[in-house]
Amino acid sequence: MPEGKERSEDEKEYSESRDVVTDKRLSMVLLPKVLGIRVFNQTNEGAIEANTDLGNPADLDFLGPSPEDSPLRQIDIVNEAVKEGVDAIMISNNAGNQIAPATQAALASGMTVVTWDSPIPSAEGEEVFISQVDFDETGVVMADMALSILGKDGGKFAVLSASRNAANQNAWIHAMEEVLTEDKYDTLELVEIAYGDDQLEESYDQALRLVNKYKNLKLIMAPTTVGIEAAAKAMWDNDLCGKVKVSGLGLPAEMVKYSKNGCAPEFALWSFIDLGYLTFYTSYLLATDQMKATEGVTFNAGRMGNYTIEKDPTRDAGLRVLMGPFTIYNVSNVEAAAN
Repeated sequence: MPEGKERSEDEKEYSESRDVVTDKRLSMVLLPKVLGIRVFNQTNEGAIEANTDLGNPADLDFLGPSPEDSPLRQIDIVNEAVKEGVDAIMISNNAGNQIAPATQAALASGMTVVTWDSPIPSAEGEEVFISQVDFDETGVVMADMALSILGKDGGKFAVLSASRNAANQNAWIHAMEEVLTEDKYDTLELVEIAYGDDQLEESYDQALRLVNKYKNLKLIMAPTTVGIEAAAKAMWDNDLCGKVKVSGLGLPAEMVKYSKNGCAPEFALWSFIDLGYLTFYTSYLLATDQMKATEGVTFNAGRMGNYTIEKDPTRDAGLRVLMGPFTIYNVSNVEAAAN
């Protein structure tokens, strides 16, 4: 939260018993890592739903870098929002700590700055992070899926991530690396972390490169919906599904055929629509001064229910609102979820 904002103890609870003041006109921007990715479109759907529920007369702006842009384009969009006097910006950060000077300037201008999906690692220039799941838990989930797919004999696997500056992916991978040191996972060998920049073609090519480089590779773990779909397609197109399996974080609608054909036996995800809804609702309450980004504040987020702002235990600094939960998908439930 911006410096100088203080709250008394009796102000630190915002609950459903207090009516939300709606129908305030706010200029709000939802900034994904990149445009054109289905899960970010779903986040926008959820944010629009919250915008409607809260009666904001202004339309929500959905702005972001194109696939051809550098991730640093996000910094330009934040700076442009400051010049235009935007009331609140909600960011899935893809620029690491490099975005912090721009978000600090946004806060200084009076703008509400909330991150979602991927936070600012240092938490500088960010009031609160809307965390889809616990980042440490993500590492456990990925390690458990790898063990489930490869069995007790384990084997070599590689990670296919998005960009090198994606704070969420880096945190998830680091958490998984920590988990892999436990005896339970001693048959699993992580051989490389590759990057597909959240682009289908590059991720597809990286998946094939990994298979060609590591002759005994058994699994590609992709904690990105773009990467997991591209890797599964690469294995299917090249008749490799019997040799190399794919897992990670995927969207059921994109992964259903790969689960059914055996390329991706298990994967996980959460609701991006709910993430968008919770992000917008939280940002609206902050931007209208109906609550402050302070540890211990509880609030009601419409159809999503009650949440608490807490210290983010996965970073050295910063606050978070934890959404959750994970859903594990396999051939038994993926088709229903996709439909």
